[in-house]
Amino acid sequence: MLACALLLFAAASMAAEFVGYVINVADGDTITVVNLKGQQLRVSLAGIDAPERGQQFFKQSTAYLTKLVRRQKVLILWHNKDRYGRMVGVVILNGRDINLEQIRAGCAWWDREYTKEQSAGDQMDYELAEKAAQAQRLGLWVDPSPVPPWEWRRH
Repeated sequence: MLACALLLFAAASMAAEFVGYVINVADGDTITVVNLKGQQLRVSLAGIDAPERGQQFFKQSTAYLTKLVRRQKVLILWHNKDRYGRMVGVVILNGRDINLEQIRAGCAWWDREYTKEQSAGDQMDYELAEKAAQAQRLGLWVDPSPVPPWEWRRH
């Protein structure tokens, strides 16, 4: 019984992965990737939330992500799909966590609602990156009280 429970836990915590080319950046936390089979897949960047269309810093966040990944070959480590059918995952480019790069540049918030889906190390990295961007007043943190997208969507 214990062995079955451990096996189920291990399977649930494993991420699937694929390689593809980024063909579109919809916003600061959503991209479209064509995998090696030619399928177009929408990917929501896990652990972050970027400004929404119509929100201050939307264009800057989208432009920065575009600069980082458009037309690049990336590795996607995904673990589930969101309510819109997008894969939720971490985008890796040349060994760099692009989700984390969005936070470091002040182009996204660390989305604490999904910490249970992150390793303890990633949680620490994302939190420290957000605090550093905030302290340096990078990107959206130039505003002393930026409105997080989850609050903006409620209104």
